[in-house]
Amino acid sequence: MSDAEDVAESVFGSSVERREDVPLLKGEATYTDDIDLPEMTHLAIRRSDHAHARIVDVDTSDAEAMDDVVAVFTGQDVEDSGIPNAIPTAWDLPNLVQPKYRILALEKVRHEGDGVAAVVAESRHAARDAVDRIDVEYEELDHVTEPRDAVERDVPEVHEEATDNVGFDFELGDADAVDEAFADADHTASVDLRLPRIIPNAMEPRAAVADWDATTEEMRIWMTSQNPHLHRMLMAAATLGIPENKLQVIAPEVGGGFGSKIYHYPDEAVTGWASMQVERPVKWQATRSESYQTDCHGRDHDTTAEIAVDDDGTVRGLRVETYAGLGAHLSQFGSATPSYLYTTVLSGQYQIPAIHARVVGAFTNTTPVDAYRGAGRAEGIYVIERAMDVAARELDVDPVGLRKHNLVPSEDFPYESAAALVYDSGEYEHGMDTALDHVDYEALRERQAELREEGRYIGIGVASFVESAGLSPSEAAGNLGSQAGGWESAIVRFDSTGTVTLFVGTADQGQGHRTTYAQIAAEELGVSMDDIEVVEGDTDRIPQGMGTYGSRSASVGGGAVARGAREVREKARRIAAHQLEASVDDIEFSDGEFHVAGAPDRSMHIQGIAHQAYLGHDMPDDMDPGLEVTNFYDPENFTFPFGTHVAVVEVDPDTGEIDIQQYVGVDDCGEIINPMVVEGQVHGGIAQGIGAALFEGASYDEDGHLETRRMDEYAVPHSTQLPDFETDNTVTPSPHNPIGVKGVGESATIAGTPTLVAAVADALEPFDVDHLDIPITPETVWRATGGGE
Repeated sequence: MSDAEDVAESVFGSSVERREDVPLLKGEATYTDDIDLPEMTHLAIRRSDHAHARIVDVDTSDAEAMDDVVAVFTGQDVEDSGIPNAIPTAWDLPNLVQPKYRILALEKVRHEGDGVAAVVAESRHAARDAVDRIDVEYEELDHVTEPRDAVERDVPEVHEEATDNVGFDFELGDADAVDEAFADADHTASVDLRLPRIIPNAMEPRAAVADWDATTEEMRIWMTSQNPHLHRMLMAAATLGIPENKLQVIAPEVGGGFGSKIYHYPDEAVTGWASMQVERPVKWQATRSESYQTDCHGRDHDTTAEIAVDDDGTVRGLRVETYAGLGAHLSQFGSATPSYLYTTVLSGQYQIPAIHARVVGAFTNTTPVDAYRGAGRAEGIYVIERAMDVAARELDVDPVGLRKHNLVPSEDFPYESAAALVYDSGEYEHGMDTALDHVDYEALRERQAELREEGRYIGIGVASFVESAGLSPSEAAGNLGSQAGGWESAIVRFDSTGTVTLFVGTADQGQGHRTTYAQIAAEELGVSMDDIEVVEGDTDRIPQGMGTYGSRSASVGGGAVARGAREVREKARRIAAHQLEASVDDIEFSDGEFHVAGAPDRSMHIQGIAHQAYLGHDMPDDMDPGLEVTNFYDPENFTFPFGTHVAVVEVDPDTGEIDIQQYVGVDDCGEIINPMVVEGQVHGGIAQGIGAALFEGASYDEDGHLETRRMDEYAVPHSTQLPDFETDNTVTPSPHNPIGVKGVGESATIAGTPTLVAAVADALEPFDVDHLDIPITPETVWRATGGGE
């Protein structure tokens, strides 16, 4: 930390109450749908009823004749307007197929929910009524919804450019070394895994309000965005064809994201384009069922994992083949999530000398797939943790003992895995032991054996994880195909009265940035948090930024804040030295006060120095007035949070019911800025991990229609279905991060799913069940234990 560490009570590391909660809880926060502009119109989108069809004709005459309808547009209207009309990917791969993704379909619809036409009307209800009056004639085509089927079976191609529906064929690792490891190993084990689609379910569905000024040819657009600057860049250059400096993107409260609001979608672009056509403000707000159909889904992997292990438990190699669903269109990070973000964590916390993974990205006639909380990392850790459990079954050894035997030891960091990552720091065994101590693991195993004699089936699931957080550095990201940087920016600005404003390029969706960033700056500058304001989510106020996703805010955004604050502090130190007539080397800093070493009465507070800096009357030579710094922080590497979670369940084989009796999560996110915020992130993450394990899963029927299109059809877990969570932390600082933090936003989701699956499989060991695909419902258990026979 800073040289303000000697302050008796540090704000950094304290459970400061979140500053953002009062307006949220009182209903006084502003969301996109709260934006109301003069002469505002409303937009609704006519969506495809078919999974795959050729558009024969779009008759808009009835809709155009309705009262209060301002305009009706088709895909042809958009194409004829001459804009670039493309939703681009933000990540390239070798041999990646990138079909053009238009904002309204032109010749074909490729999934149920594809936008075909749009209505602008005086009211929301009029727009939605008019959409139903658009008559679309289709020629229905055969479709495919499963990624492996799309590639391996004789089915129609979703895009003519993608032969056999292959969007990419990606490999990572050393196939020859893996073949040798499997040939030499004493044992091999394999498991087939299906990770179904997850629907994000943010509290507020996506929305946009666009206001085009035809006189200045400038647009302002409010939208539910986790990444306002990237939205501005992609929408300006690739979609609407207007200069980036003529487009302002504002993200007010966005009601949660979980990844689903990172991407550049057609709908917000249609809203902006429609405003350009009618020259009035246009608002679009998705319905919940519309979000289910069009918000990018997560996961959708069909995987075979094989693991090679010796008699003593040493893992020799891992081989993975995955068919990853891309959906009907290539979304922004749709190619990165199942390739680099997935395969590079397959080593988990373990020393595995040989790893090879092949991933085939498959186009299907379904909603596009992109990053969902834990993106890629959740899928990769699920694979290695399930593989470790089936290996333990193969060897007939305790799964914890097998894990411990293969953990990367603390003294080996930084550690380069066979999956191409260099882990920064870790104390894996300490974290695992901490989690096991919470459940008294040895005694619990003894109790499990006793209960089995009584016909009761207790399962203990243990899963360890490593997360690669804060994608960086930018050069490395670019070499891997990223079309965006890994840096983050922060402006740290004192004003003349001594208050501070932080302008940060991330975008909060509930993570508590206004609290934690203020804690970082307060620690570095020695000022009260009450004197610090945090501004995010406005591309006119923050010149550039990379947004919030991938557990990057604390490590990269917070790193930029800390570095900027330190630069401001050093400028203030020089001003203090000048005005106190002392050498800079003799100026000490503590609790916001600069004083001359050995003469504490000769001092100036940093807030007073700010006033002097803006007067500019008495400054050091060659120093400009003001007290403000812009910092672009480009980390030298990812950070690597880690942890171990443990679940104890009881399973009733007669009914299939699963009772979660205990859940323990021990996480290591490096230095902890705010323990209460971290705990909240972990609680939410566990809930989503359990949701994926036991409840959630999108499905399509034989006609390609989304069956789980509403909340009463898609099982989001209720609070009463979740246990009390026991959480704990170990602290292993990142050696290269300015404040030692690693990130925690996705960790618990990554851990939660394999932990629960392991627990259920462990409970069902007497029934020769070593794995069940998710979501594990009571019916799944009942059938696995013979109830369906």
